[in-house]
Amino acid sequence: MQLENKVAFVTGAGSGIGAAGAMAMAREGAHVFVSDRDGAAAATVVETISATGHAATALTLDVTDDTALTSAISQAVALKGRIDILHSHAGLQIEGKLEEVAVVDMDASWNLNVRAHFVAAKAAIAPMRAQGGGSIIITSSNSGVQYDRGMIAYATTKHAILAMTRQMAADYAKENIRFNSLCPGFIDTPFNRGFEIQMGGRKKLDEYVENTIPMGRFGTVEEIADSIVFLASERSSFMTGHALVIDGGECI
Repeated sequence: MQLENKVAFVTGAGSGIGAAGAMAMAREGAHVFVSDRDGAAAATVVETISATGHAATALTLDVTDDTALTSAISQAVALKGRIDILHSHAGLQIEGKLEEVAVVDMDASWNLNVRAHFVAAKAAIAPMRAQGGGSIIITSSNSGVQYDRGMIAYATTKHAILAMTRQMAADYAKENIRFNSLCPGFIDTPFNRGFEIQMGGRKKLDEYVENTIPMGRFGTVEEIADSIVFLASERSSFMTGHALVIDGGECI
């Protein structure tokens, strides 16, 4: 198993990509702390992991609460003695161009899509340094390497994640703490609701995916989970500061 005896902490892990990544890391031997603002959803993911004989702990966590986020990561370290992997995944998608996005919604996007990742990474640095290294994965999007029309809050914050991740990667490379960004394209989860609204409904979104993405389909959460395991494991040991784009060729 690629992650045997490792400890992973995942935010936004109650559904979709976060849940799939948590389950994949557990299958590879990690003890996974599954956190989500929806505690019941996190518990359901842990039940699924436990039912297959793997180890996980559920946490109710609002990552925009700095104290709660820092405390949750510290408690995980206290419980297991280490943190090898942080997948800071929780995010927010608000559709609209400049005139359509309220300042309060831009602030909410920044707080969840950038600031919360900063706080989570900051909490993981000291224990990772003490144990000799670790892998921090921050979810951006392929919207972080291209521009989506009418998605100013989302595209701006997803670009910011890449800049922040690369800066942290440069600062901590010599301490063997790796930072990489996960950049999914259209994965068939409820998170696409913002794009669905923007495009005029699910049918229009399906048509966009079929006609615009070179591979002509949505990706699956399992395909993204495989990439999460890769970034978390020693198979990516010489990779840091990278934006791993998995989008069926959309950004070509």
